[in-house]
Amino acid sequence: MMLFDLHASALHEGGFFKAILDFPKDYPQKPPKMRFVSEIWHPNIDKDGHVCISILHDPGDDKWGYERPEERWLPVHTVETILLSVISMLADPNFESPANVDAAKMQRENYPEFKKRVAACKMQRENYPEFKKRVAACVRKSQEE
Repeated sequence: MMLFDLHASALHEGGFFKAILDFPKDYPQKPPKMRFVSEIWHPNIDKDGHVCISILHDPGDDKWGYERPEERWLPVHTVETILLSVISMLADPNFESPANVDAAKMQRENYPEFKKRVAACKMQRENYPEFKKRVAACVRKSQEE
């Protein structure tokens, strides 16, 4: 489980979002699946929280011809490259292939309402004081090594 503390995206800034990366038995040949367990309103995240980005699609050719093979999963990808791709996606949605059509439509046609919906989903940092303590402890421990 991961907890995103987003600063890179102005719209999601200040929010905490919990997500799970589920690794298949044949990883790294096949990509993990990523799902937000916190409510999140975004064009590239379906209503069940599943993330839809090229880097998490099975390797090989795209049967619809939308993605090039090099945009899809490759065994050289790491958790870091996945997370960087997701953070980038949160800041810059792909409207050409939305997983949540309602969110994409709202963002394009009624941006003020979209912003309200995103804000309603954000879990604020102050709601997670234990997380802050754990992060501080991990940082202290890593500095001692």
